Amino acid sequence: MRTTKGAARTKAKRRIFKRAKGYVGGRRKLLRTAKETILRAGVFAFRDRRRRKRDFRKLWIIRIGAAVRERGLNYSQFINGLSKTNLDLDRKSLSELAIHDPAAFDAVVEKVKAALAA
Repeated sequence: MRTTKGAARTKAKRRIFKRAKGYVGGRRKLLRTAKETILRAGVFAFRDRRRRKRDFRKLWIIRIGAAVRERGLNYSQFINGLSKTNLDLDRKSLSELAIHDPAAFDAVVEKVKAALAA
């Protein structure tokens, strides 16, 4: 006698439909469509976890560039001066400084300007 998949298949379907919760129409209710949508969502999630890192770095660079331009330098000069002064600040922390603590950012810019002048 041939055996059926019974409980295992039901469990697998339940797992798929649980992941498809919140999708619209057949994407939530139909097994094949739900599987396809979940697969596609996983691909997007994988891609965008890497993309997020690029996007944030781009945002920090734009913010630093804008803050430095107000103080009479451009971004590339500022980064070059930072490396000359041996200040180990990453772009994220520099961006946060520029937004939340302008006085400290001014001090960093002054050190960079001194390093570039020397």
